[in-house]
Amino acid sequence: MTRERIYLFDTTLRDGQQTPGVDFSVEDKIAISAMLDNFGLDYVEGGYPGANPTDTAFFSEKRTQKASFVAFGMTKRAGVSASNDPGLATLLQARSDAICFVAKSWDYHVRVALGCSNEENLRSIRESVEAARAVGREALVDCEHFFDGYKANPDYALSCARTAYEAGARWVVLCDTNGGTQPAEIREIVGAVIAAGIPGSALGIHAHDDTGQAVANSLAAVEAGCRQIQGTLNGIGERCGNANLVTLIATLSLKESYSSRFETGIDAVRLEGLTNLSHAFDELLNRSPNHQAPYVGASAFATKAGIHASALLKDPRTYEHVAPETVGNFRKVMVSDQGGKSNFINALKRRGIDVGKDDPKLDLLISIVKEREATGYAYEGADASFELLAHRTLGTIPEFFTVDSFRVMVERRFDANGRIKTVSEAVVKLDVDGEQVMSVAEGDGPVNALDLALRKDLGKYQAEIADLVLADFKVRILNGGTAAITRVLIESTDGDGTRWWTVGVSENIIDASFQALTDSIVYKLMKNRHMAGRIAAE
Repeated sequence: MTRERIYLFDTTLRDGQQTPGVDFSVEDKIAISAMLDNFGLDYVEGGYPGANPTDTAFFSEKRTQKASFVAFGMTKRAGVSASNDPGLATLLQARSDAICFVAKSWDYHVRVALGCSNEENLRSIRESVEAARAVGREALVDCEHFFDGYKANPDYALSCARTAYEAGARWVVLCDTNGGTQPAEIREIVGAVIAAGIPGSALGIHAHDDTGQAVANSLAAVEAGCRQIQGTLNGIGERCGNANLVTLIATLSLKESYSSRFETGIDAVRLEGLTNLSHAFDELLNRSPNHQAPYVGASAFATKAGIHASALLKDPRTYEHVAPETVGNFRKVMVSDQGGKSNFINALKRRGIDVGKDDPKLDLLISIVKEREATGYAYEGADASFELLAHRTLGTIPEFFTVDSFRVMVERRFDANGRIKTVSEAVVKLDVDGEQVMSVAEGDGPVNALDLALRKDLGKYQAEIADLVLADFKVRILNGGTAAITRVLIESTDGDGTRWWTVGVSENIIDASFQALTDSIVYKLMKNRHMAGRIAAE
């Protein structure tokens, strides 16, 4: 039986950015778009070029290799031709593969929000789609408030969808913008749209979670005929959030009622990275993952001692709806942790590290990771630190340098003009291949001073780190009080565009930062050698 293709459209970087407290930098967007692209999403919507400096800068280059890179924006303004609309011009100039136009499809909004006639709104939809196609872009139209609009005036809502489709839009996306539509209504209305002449192969669904049913509504739309789903990582988004793509991907892939009829671009190997993707994204947001998240939460396959645990140990199917390893998670029985070994083997294999299942060093690595995570380390969002730990435990990494000591001083004083000035100074003593090195540096703050001192003189390795740049620095307090445990996550990049993350944990924020800084440098040196080895092999 031939399965129908479901296309996955991620709007984390656009609609997800409307989440209270979430504000992506350009560097954040670059990192997240790479994660989505590597995971196998079909579309990555990057934001609204022209709306703010961040999104405009982000669209100065194409940011995905395999996924279609999508720019979002309004249809042309009423009363202005497509060729004279500056907002439309910005969208057409963005370095994207596709353009997703948001269009009003509720006549109430056309009258109140746009202040134009219904006919003028239809003209804006048609001419915007035609303009995008004329410059070789794939066109999508998000029919905003479609379900509410359909319930108020079905003829006009259908006219908006038909206009977009007939103008050449690849996808006409039906949006439950207020998030109040119920699954039965979704099925009925999607069926009416298809009956009106727009095939399901051109229809998408964009659901919000205001009644906690965004995932259910998305699946209802698929059952009714839609073949594209829009959503966000971990369901972030304005108000109550968007449809959670993490949950949708797992359900479509693992539930027989869907997997027997439909397929996505996420194969079984990629699916095993789902938990890591979800947790790594939370780490980039500097927040704790939801322990009770479906499929990927730490408690998703956790069982306390008792009847459930006893049955689970005899046969996991007694209390597990899917095998945890299929999504990269693991079984956790509170009195006796099980599983996890295959996850580690797969994680190591993806990093080019081969280790046997019965190798005692693998057991040691698992033990170390669990002990460290119990004290506050989080390796889902610190891939480089995990890889270094694995190499060190398995005995396959050179010792480039050792740290003898470091000292950081912060002094608040008056400058020559009588103004208060705070100065940070760091001293680092290293042993580089038997050579004693001491470096001193001043910085804007204690961590900056420590970073500058650490990288000031690495002896024979100094030239190798010339292009190393610290792109981001995040701090999380893991418990309360003045003696709190602090976790520091550092993002680094270099001249070839590679990005990596390192982590440090300590009661002292400077010590935690130093751990992450040191890991960043060691990873860069190790990366250089791996790259040189690949070039020599070729």
